[in-house]
Amino acid sequence: MAVSRRVVAMGGGGFSMEPDNPLLDTFVLSLARSPHPRVCFLPTASGDAEGYVARFYRAFAALDCRPTDLQLFARTVGDLEPFMLEQDVIYVGGGNTASMLAVWRTHGLDGLLRLAWEEGIVLCGLSAGMNCWFTESVTDSFDLGRLAPLHDGLGLLPGSACPHYDGEEERRPAFTRLVAAGELADGWAADDGAALVFAGTELEEVVASRPQAGAYRVERTIGDGVSERALPARYLGE
Repeated sequence: MAVSRRVVAMGGGGFSMEPDNPLLDTFVLSLARSPHPRVCFLPTASGDAEGYVARFYRAFAALDCRPTDLQLFARTVGDLEPFMLEQDVIYVGGGNTASMLAVWRTHGLDGLLRLAWEEGIVLCGLSAGMNCWFTESVTDSFDLGRLAPLHDGLGLLPGSACPHYDGEEERRPAFTRLVAAGELADGWAADDGAALVFAGTELEEVVASRPQAGAYRVERTIGDGVSERALPARYLGE
């Protein structure tokens, strides 16, 4: 039987942004290969912030799953490969995308995440946890006052990504400008509360925890222009 390689790339939402709205998180669990899935939280982008990890456990303790986490700044797991491959869902939190990727590569986690994906473990996350799966993205990792392109994502998914498309005022104009200029490849954008669901490298659907949240395909056009196409979204609350 063919392995289903799934990525759920959230523009924003989930337990850390919508603590009273579990629709995206329960949707992710529904994709897992186990009816009572192991869920591992990677808080690397936040510097393994204790409060963020605690919020994860509070949220997922109420769901039908077995939550755990992997911290790399005060690492307690010795052999990462068996630990990662026993998970059913790997959930990446928000924070600094560039710093997260550097730490992952130092610990060899970049290759293990690709292996987990190939083994059928569901990969998901929001913000930095959306950006990381793509080859490129727009991020404030380098300067909190300025959005800039990042070109060294994990590359499981081709093209570029932009989270918080409606949630932060500068995201939409920055992303469309960078794509139009050829500084970022054609890509995908997601509002807070929306998630792009990929099967392999193909978009399967868009789901949303808010009725008006959406996602978009953004492409460069001839003459340094840009097109933005809204994608059909399925509201999970219905």
